[in-house]
Amino acid sequence: MNSFAGKLAVVTGGGSGIGRELVCQLATAGCSVAACDWDAESIADTAGLAQERATQGAIVSGHVCDVSKEADVQRFRDELLTRHATRHVDLVFNNAGIGGGASFLTASREEWERTFAVDWWGVYYCTRTFLPLLIASQQGVLVNTSSVNGFWATLGPNMPNTAYATAKFAVKGFTEALIEDLRTHAPHVRAAVVMPGHVGTDIIANTRRAHRHTKPDALTDAQVQALVPPEARVKLARAGLLAADASDNDVRRLLARRETEFRDKAPLSAAAAASAILDGIRAGAWRILVGQDAAALDAAIRAHPDAAYDYPALAKGTTDRPTLSRARATPPE
Repeated sequence: MNSFAGKLAVVTGGGSGIGRELVCQLATAGCSVAACDWDAESIADTAGLAQERATQGAIVSGHVCDVSKEADVQRFRDELLTRHATRHVDLVFNNAGIGGGASFLTASREEWERTFAVDWWGVYYCTRTFLPLLIASQQGVLVNTSSVNGFWATLGPNMPNTAYATAKFAVKGFTEALIEDLRTHAPHVRAAVVMPGHVGTDIIANTRRAHRHTKPDALTDAQVQALVPPEARVKLARAGLLAADASDNDVRRLLARRETEFRDKAPLSAAAAASAILDGIRAGAWRILVGQDAAALDAAIRAHPDAAYDYPALAKGTTDRPTLSRARATPPE
């Protein structure tokens, strides 16, 4: 697919981050877009911004949809078919995702399953719903966003990420399995899996909102102490992130900074990540690593698979690349 002009794309998680940038860049390239997000205000902002940048008569529509609910996804499909007066789509970007449920042992079951539902079932439901519309096109591309946590199931020492990683492994395996399935039964449609490293997005704040967690500055003392218990404060102090005698207010400020710094101090912007993804689609790639940290971690694990969770040994395998501490997809939730 050398050009997106005149095509129609579906983008989930279009309210912010990589999703918003995909919508805007596609519209700028003359591609009509139906974008969805669970947050009504953010998806309306994206649709308005992208429509202003649209060229060649491209139409951008915004839709409210919780991708973890199949009925929502089917309603989204029906809305876009009416709005865009079409019976097919050309591209589907399963981009929506949240963090949370970091520990299978200590996180609540509700949070763990909510994270898994968005990150895996969202991809499954959208693929079930939109694949027939891709097949109805002359040339279709299904693009599923996994993560470096789709081949490395942790964030590093003392940083489990089980719900997110489990879902992202599923997305990667599902997409790879579809490659031969599509070649056999729908050869004009192809699948691609995207594996970003650390990209500057609002995923931490969005995760907090998705799980209805309290904003850092509104946490009670009891909530702060439960969220960051004494043993965690000791680790943060050793890492230089907190003073040894840090107050609850210091912890609140750290949590607030974490949300913005993950976005603002990332090695790669959401705009650059979206450009890399679209370049990969144009080039016909089925596996798209986004960011130098993603490439470094992928190379290290491929070279030393048995050392994937032996952190000192794995770090030695990245001597000429970004260090292990920088090769992280998302912060602990």
